[in-house]
Amino acid sequence: MAHPTSTPTGPSNRLAREPSPYLRQHAHNPVDWYPWGDEALSRARAENKPILLSVGYSACHWCHVMAHESFENPATAQRMNDWFINIKVDREERPDLDQIYQGVVQLMGQGGGWPLTVFLTPDLRPFYGGTYFPPVDKYGRPGFPKLLEALHDAWTTQREKVLEQAGDFHEGLGELASYGLDAAPTALSVADVVKMGERMLHQVDPVNGGFGRAPKFPNPMNVSFMLRAWRRGGPVALKEAVTRTLERMALGGIYDQLGGGFHRYSVDERWLVPHFEKMLYDNAQLLHLYSEAEQVESRPLWRKVVEETVEYVRREMTDSRGGFYAAQDADSEGEEGKFFVWKPEELAVLPPEQADLLMRHFRITPQGNFEHHATVLEVVVPAAQLAQERGLPVEAVERDLAAARKALFEHREKRVKPGRDDKLLSGWNGLMIRGLAFASRVFERPEWARLAASAADFVLSKMWDGTRLVRSYEEGGSRIDGFLEDYGDLAAGLTALYQATFEVKYLEAAVALGKRAVELFWDEEKQAYLSAPKGQKDLVVATYSLFDNAFPSGGSTLTEAQVALAALTGDKAWLELPERYISRMRKQLEENPMGYGYLALAADTFLDGAAGVTFSGTREQVAPLLSAANRAFTPVFAFGWKDPSAPVPPLLKEIFEAREPVGGKGAAYVCRGFACERPLTDAGELSQRLQASARS
Repeated sequence: MAHPTSTPTGPSNRLAREPSPYLRQHAHNPVDWYPWGDEALSRARAENKPILLSVGYSACHWCHVMAHESFENPATAQRMNDWFINIKVDREERPDLDQIYQGVVQLMGQGGGWPLTVFLTPDLRPFYGGTYFPPVDKYGRPGFPKLLEALHDAWTTQREKVLEQAGDFHEGLGELASYGLDAAPTALSVADVVKMGERMLHQVDPVNGGFGRAPKFPNPMNVSFMLRAWRRGGPVALKEAVTRTLERMALGGIYDQLGGGFHRYSVDERWLVPHFEKMLYDNAQLLHLYSEAEQVESRPLWRKVVEETVEYVRREMTDSRGGFYAAQDADSEGEEGKFFVWKPEELAVLPPEQADLLMRHFRITPQGNFEHHATVLEVVVPAAQLAQERGLPVEAVERDLAAARKALFEHREKRVKPGRDDKLLSGWNGLMIRGLAFASRVFERPEWARLAASAADFVLSKMWDGTRLVRSYEEGGSRIDGFLEDYGDLAAGLTALYQATFEVKYLEAAVALGKRAVELFWDEEKQAYLSAPKGQKDLVVATYSLFDNAFPSGGSTLTEAQVALAALTGDKAWLELPERYISRMRKQLEENPMGYGYLALAADTFLDGAAGVTFSGTREQVAPLLSAANRAFTPVFAFGWKDPSAPVPPLLKEIFEAREPVGGKGAAYVCRGFACERPLTDAGELSQRLQASARS
């Protein structure tokens, strides 16, 4: 359960009845909050009052700050209650509303973000917006009470101007929602993939890795795409940029050096001081990315990060029913990062030698590198240097470091933990299922696939009835119809899980989700996917699922799943919409690959015409072939397994036909464009063939 932003005292408002942990954080504000819904929207229309829409999420630090400064202030709350209908939205429950109204801030020439604060007419057209507003003029932003007064005055005395501005915003939002869909469709090529990767490379920080300067986000889908461009024949600098980025992140403060898992982003350019919240979707994508790095070039650091991150997810983010929680807060005991940072005297819980070793390793100093002279842990002096300084074998120092880190972690576990948002989101669960399933293959850890399967079983039993997927499971119940990202993310996760377990029920569920997603979200006229189901009545404009931001768009993950389904089932019909959609988006991909990183991954996979490998033979016969294939960096291939002694599932009848073991040996059938080469029985030959396929 997420901690509230203040001690619950006094009467509660309507949000106390909401299952969202974020909304409940505001249940004891003196603000007369409504959740988004008919009650609030009807009252706004009946009283002809503007709407104050506040969008955030439970792990958002600045959301907590604004809540404490403004929403808990009785005088500010009185102004809000007198002049506006106040609505709180959890952006993790309603990403469609968040996507639309973030556009207001973009149209005003500002960067978006959270908390999002937007003022709407009673018919939901925005007329002003921003993100965090301080209580007094500060940071170049107006004080929130002053802003409320100015907007109230404008609504009562200059209504025509306000409505004119609302009309302009409404028109601009419509254009933003379908931006990029007016380009002529053209086919993407391997050469385009390389060019897109090289364009990304120009944005890379050559010293610290990652893209641009501070603040710096992990951006795993774009980092992954640079590996794809390198694989297609791009310069080695692409691969070097990726490994540099992954090294710096793994050794920096953005990675939890004691407990595993990644924080959301770094406030500086060298990955040192993070915003301390941990998001499920970040860790899902980073698990997948570090596993890909292991395929490209095996390193102990990659294995360490993946093992520790999986353990973090299992320990902190897994519900007893199997699903994965949404987020972990940045704050504890009212302070950001307090749970994660250290002062030298706090290491007194360790034996002196271990304390000295860790203080040198992480450079924990009296001055610190964070607020209140505390230290965010980063690896400053590596084990090899410590071994040289002490005249000891590296292995001995690594053992001592591991023991010291374990002891310090166990001491940290006694601290007050950050709040946790215990929503179970179907789409984000899909992303983590995808990451765990892939990691289980690369590192040969079947228990990770079982962790993913438990989550899949939960979502499929509690959140999907065969025709309707729900977005969120909270307080023991399902609510809010799923958005495209939920269908796409879960379908992508299930296709990945099938390849880790070869349990056909996951493939069958992915097929059903994929078909239903097309019925609900595909806009034939625009040749693109809507974010919310057709006919959603509470949206001021229809919005399309195009951009890949911190997490991928549903159009991108669904496209990835469709290409995989074509390869895994042999059904060419699954390639029809990917071909049309990728062609429609080609110009945007080429001009702005940073904004469409996940779609670029799906497009690269599509270029190989549903590439797949079918392994035929007993589990023992195919084991060496499968192990070799899982270790190779072959991101465009989907893997299936035919057990000759088992009945062929109807879904796989076509793809499995005539694919048998060869001469009593397990065989691998490598296929692209629905045409197969001669079967291979030697693991080394298979590995070479798969890796040579990138440029053929």
